[in-house]
Amino acid sequence: MIYPLPAAMVSCGDNEADYNIITVAWIGTICSDPPMCYISLRKERHSYTIIEHTREFVINLTTEALVKATDWCGVKSGREHNKFKELHLTPEAGQIVKAPLIAESPLNIECQVTEVKPLGSHDMFIARVVAINAEEKLIDKTTGAFQLNHAAPIAYSHGKYYGLGEKLGSFGFSVKKKR
Repeated sequence: MIYPLPAAMVSCGDNEADYNIITVAWIGTICSDPPMCYISLRKERHSYTIIEHTREFVINLTTEALVKATDWCGVKSGREHNKFKELHLTPEAGQIVKAPLIAESPLNIECQVTEVKPLGSHDMFIARVVAINAEEKLIDKTTGAFQLNHAAPIAYSHGKYYGLGEKLGSFGFSVKKKR
């Protein structure tokens, strides 16, 4: 009941014939230094075997413009479908990993698996973040920060996709001293 969740498209494969995209909601940050994250997959998923073999994947930010592709990649299997071709998505070379980035995604996080932890229905792939690729137009020229709010990200909650609403506050606003 921990909702909403990010709905990320995770790309994998080390050669074009094996490229695949899976939509993952069991995903998150687990450490800042060193930067690490995780995805959890069922063993029977096609991408599970690919990632288990290659030990790498890319987390691709999903957006309102990519919501249909996000859903489609979560319900169709890469065993029967070439998701990049059928969805007219562009595989792009990463900086470090062989797994493809999704060019249409404004933010791609390249990951290398350090551990696979069996949990029950899913196994957790714990990974180091080895590179981040972001659209230049979404980088604030003053701070150098990625402007997530301008990317129109989506979230997943109880079988539905949602855009994010208006900002309610910034970190620390509840204790900030009034001037």
